[in-house]
Amino acid sequence: MSGGKRMRKGAAAKPATTRRAARKPASKPAEPAMDLAVGRRIRDLRRSKEMSLEVVAARTDLSIGFISQIERGLSSPSLRVLATLADVLGVGIAALFGATPKDDGAGGVVTREVQRAELKLWRTGISKQLLSPAGSESRLNLFLVHLEPGGNTGDEFYTHDGEEAGLVLQGEMTLTVDTETWTLKEGDSFRFASRRPHRFSNPTRDAKAVVLWVNCVTAAG
Repeated sequence: MSGGKRMRKGAAAKPATTRRAARKPASKPAEPAMDLAVGRRIRDLRRSKEMSLEVVAARTDLSIGFISQIERGLSSPSLRVLATLADVLGVGIAALFGATPKDDGAGGVVTREVQRAELKLWRTGISKQLLSPAGSESRLNLFLVHLEPGGNTGDEFYTHDGEEAGLVLQGEMTLTVDTETWTLKEGDSFRFASRRPHRFSNPTRDAKAVVLWVNCVTAAG
């Protein structure tokens, strides 16, 4: 009888081990970690400029609480919000990527594919890979923008310092500047002053869009 009891205990323990193994692969998504890194970068830039949350809030029309949540990685900001914050901080959006990995002697001139910093706006279906060396002093920056199906900057227009241009490499993009809207396909390009209200999106539901995008800001540091 005692041997039978040991067998029953062993049989009962086995499913519990299986259940633990099934739960083990589950892990926290990477996106919150991205939000935390971007938030810390914004906080560090704000402090380096000796600007209070109140000042930034007043200049961006964003609430103090919302900016604080972004800095703590508790909120995932849109591209519009990030561009607005970068503008007030006197930097290009590339400065929010933080530092790239150590270069291989390229002297800040060449960026290898494996060194690309990425800003993933996971809630809006947009990600930006920085093709040029990261840094808050850079005025001219080159990006590879990926728009997931339906990815967009939101219904609200936004503006920021500088000028931008781009070339659609893959898929389709809808671009609105002021009151005009264009559908751009592979091979189409654009340029406009970033102070003009704008927004963009991928109108398709089954294909990604990839855009080579250039941003040039007039304010630095």
